[in-house]
Amino acid sequence: MLLLDTNILIDYLRGKQAAIEFIECARKPRYAVNTVIVLELYNGCLNKAELAKIRRLLNGFNHFDLNEAIAQAATEIGHAFALSHSVSAPDALIAATALVYNLELRTANLKDFRMIPGLKVSNTLL
Repeated sequence: MLLLDTNILIDYLRGKQAAIEFIECARKPRYAVNTVIVLELYNGCLNKAELAKIRRLLNGFNHFDLNEAIAQAATEIGHAFALSHSVSAPDALIAATALVYNLELRTANLKDFRMIPGLKVSNTLL
């Protein structure tokens, strides 16, 4: 299962062909999001139509809520990489979700995640 970073979903919503083909060519149960990703998408909404579009997109995705294990892993990531790589709280929580549930993270921003040991991360949209 793949945890899709917010930027891939934003590319889909903006009509970028590579993201559209990537998401629509596979079955949605193959994909996952977490609470942070959903909130980041909602934060970018300008109106009810955009909110409805996001809900339709995420329908059928696996959803991982934040929990104590994710919070602990995110705290460790933040401690290890806050100074050296300026890891953000949302990125730490996204990476922690992937680590806790042994998911591969797909992102357009490898630089935000590639330094995290044990994290399977890729920017491939195939």
